[in-house]
Amino acid sequence: MRGFPVPDPTLVQRRDFLLATAMAAVLAGRGGRAFAAIAGAARPFDDDTVPALARAAAAAAYQPPSQALPASLGALGYDGYRDLRYRGDRALWAGRGVPYTAQFFHRGFLFPQRVDMYEVADGQAEPIAFSPDLFDYGRQAPVDADEDFGFAGFRLHVAGGGRADGDELCAFLGASYFRAVAQGLAYGLSARGLALGTGDPGPEEFPVFRAFWLERPPAGSPSTVVHALLESPSVAGAYRFVITADGPRTRIEVDARLYPRVELRAVGIAPLTSMFAFDASDRVGVDDYRPAVHDSDGLALWTGSGEQVWRALANPSTLQVSGLQDRDPRGFGLMQRKRDFEDFLDAEADYERRPSLWVEPRDGWGEGEVHLVEIPTADEFHDNIVAAWRPAQPLAAGRESRWRYVLHWEAMHSWDPALALVSATRAGAAFEEGVRLFVLDWQGGALDALDAATAPELELSASAGEVRNVVVQRNPEDGRWRSSFELVPGTASTIELRARLHAGGRALGETWLYRWTA
Repeated sequence: MRGFPVPDPTLVQRRDFLLATAMAAVLAGRGGRAFAAIAGAARPFDDDTVPALARAAAAAAYQPPSQALPASLGALGYDGYRDLRYRGDRALWAGRGVPYTAQFFHRGFLFPQRVDMYEVADGQAEPIAFSPDLFDYGRQAPVDADEDFGFAGFRLHVAGGGRADGDELCAFLGASYFRAVAQGLAYGLSARGLALGTGDPGPEEFPVFRAFWLERPPAGSPSTVVHALLESPSVAGAYRFVITADGPRTRIEVDARLYPRVELRAVGIAPLTSMFAFDASDRVGVDDYRPAVHDSDGLALWTGSGEQVWRALANPSTLQVSGLQDRDPRGFGLMQRKRDFEDFLDAEADYERRPSLWVEPRDGWGEGEVHLVEIPTADEFHDNIVAAWRPAQPLAAGRESRWRYVLHWEAMHSWDPALALVSATRAGAAFEEGVRLFVLDWQGGALDALDAATAPELELSASAGEVRNVVVQRNPEDGRWRSSFELVPGTASTIELRARLHAGGRALGETWLYRWTA
């Protein structure tokens, strides 16, 4: 068991057993509508309700959620699905004077799964009823008004309180995926509830959020609370999200309780999913007017020992899996450091406005690794980067495993300002055939206070091949420091590179990592 100690629930409590029996019948007969059918129109609800449902689900046989759709909705394409718009004036909590409102996604297109929704108020949970009157169908024909159709997901909007009224805050849609935006930024990378087997041989398992309970936020509250029931063939889970529009960032506090049906060896905690197509580090085969295309350009890790690591991302020719081993990490995340239009020159995609996502563990997570997967992609429309915490010890079947962490959606992450950052990684052919030239730009931190008589040096290592012609100098155009070196791969097909600026035995910059592949 990882995370922090919790009571051992290997013996299912009586109420959990009774709930499991009822839930199994409901799942088999109604495609996953466990809560409403068991409890009726309304029932008492507290922070223990969803964990009890998750324990019950784990004790019962798995039944997949309903994906049955009318043919017209199953055949919808992207543009057709965009026609199914929730009416803003019908938003949950609209006109109640509370800081957030909720709108719901219609089922269809890539989102056939039914996800049950409940509102929690005054300690009672009531189902949120579907009605075609909630939607503007545009060119599409509305569904049968008598059909209990359900929803595919939901999104939250800010209702005043420091941001523009009506600003979208976050969205939960598709499997266990969810996204958030920060003030002044746009949607970009996604988070997930849980990852199973990502990057490993064999098929990946995708747990899904089967039901959500949305607590009505009190007037004047800075936050709103959402509960979720997660399930897959291998695990059930109870999630509690505290969502806050926190000035220039959006903060989501996560409390996840997992109940594995089987031993989970390839589990990813706090998984992040993003896209990296190309930038100046690798333009081989790229024929594009833009200098870069990506939602994230690096993986940041603040280790338990205090080292700050920057792993530049790549779009490799073959699947690449890396493990950055650590104990009790202070944080990790997928970052977008490029923030100027000139970095991308894309007037529609707004890549410079994509958020970074920083994971801050709330408890000691023990031994493990930040598991990074880089998948080859030929376009910018498919996410090909996954990062998650993978504990060293498997999660035991029949035992609760609890994980608490905070997700910070923002332009930059919390980092030690004393160290310089790698602002750009560039690579290309050197003058000699087969030799690669790397150029790293550094900025900020200790470099800004460096006296004129001190010249930093580059501490550099390679797992194979040869590095040579190491140079560190100021860029006369902007006064920042630039380092460069040549890599002679020889017969190696994969080389791990590691570099850091230092002076007088003192680190001046974060640790730069890069995996070169032939």
